[in-house]
Amino acid sequence: MNTFFFTRILSYCTLLVCLSSATVAAKSGDPLPSWNNGASKTAIMQFVNKVTKKGGADFVPPAERIATFDNDGTLWIEQPMYVQLAFALDRVKAEAPKHPEWKDAEPFKSVLANDMNGVMASGEHGLLELIMATHTGMSVDEFNQIAKYWLTMSKDAKFNRPYTELVYQPMLELLSYLRANGFKTYIVSGGGVEFMRPWTEKVYGIPPEQVIGSSVKTKFELVEGKPTLMRLPEMDFIDDKDGKPVSIQKFIGRRPIAAFGNSDGDLQMLEWATATNRPHFALIVHHTDAEREFAYDRESTVGRLDKALDEAGQKGWTVVDMKKDWKRVFPFQK
Repeated sequence: MNTFFFTRILSYCTLLVCLSSATVAAKSGDPLPSWNNGASKTAIMQFVNKVTKKGGADFVPPAERIATFDNDGTLWIEQPMYVQLAFALDRVKAEAPKHPEWKDAEPFKSVLANDMNGVMASGEHGLLELIMATHTGMSVDEFNQIAKYWLTMSKDAKFNRPYTELVYQPMLELLSYLRANGFKTYIVSGGGVEFMRPWTEKVYGIPPEQVIGSSVKTKFELVEGKPTLMRLPEMDFIDDKDGKPVSIQKFIGRRPIAAFGNSDGDLQMLEWATATNRPHFALIVHHTDAEREFAYDRESTVGRLDKALDEAGQKGWTVVDMKKDWKRVFPFQK
């Protein structure tokens, strides 16, 4: 067990070195060394230079330099399924001995039979059932520990690496570059907020108070005399699509001047960030690299990019061609 956790610590240290290297690069000649020279890299740097130039017409004070990032498919991998869904499926299997009724009830029956077609056929209602069964009925602290432990134990099937290593090196550099230039970086994701908060600071340098996501209702209780926050089996807020601008206003209170996404679920956040006469920037990560990662867009059931891709062309948003614009995708790739 000690050897296992030592290995995981080394894994996290590797990611921290990548973040540190990106920060150093931001202070040297090239702040984005994993980006190929081209229109996307140029657009990013021109925007940052414009809003940080004191005395310039487009100067934005540091307090107002807010940048919001989607997580799934923008900062880390989301194919062939969202990481949190993989977590929920594993939790069903782990908890199944306590729930013999699941072997005859969908979508649990399909999960236990490894029938993903059956799981997906249950639709949003079925997926919500899985989330409620595996993410609630425990304290916030208990859930955080379960999520962190699962992330140390689980590996992606294609790359055989922990999910926290399947983060995009160019985006790590971008986060560091923005922070080095006075930006405050937030995650605004459809994923569960308590699923993300235990690890985002180590992996992205984004602290838990700057992570916004979907949430279940939480109740304060005294459990054996100890103050406890319990996760209830009821959704509180879904932070996706038009929910993203709402959550930005609710939790940040400032309109971002830069927003980054990869799918139609991020469209309204990008629209909100750019619906202003002030300097603004919007970027979409387009997954075009089937060899180093995955290639998908309009027809995908996970991370579908259709309407947002059209709107990007109409409004002049920056669209990153992963295959063309990134020298490497993941930190472990050369």
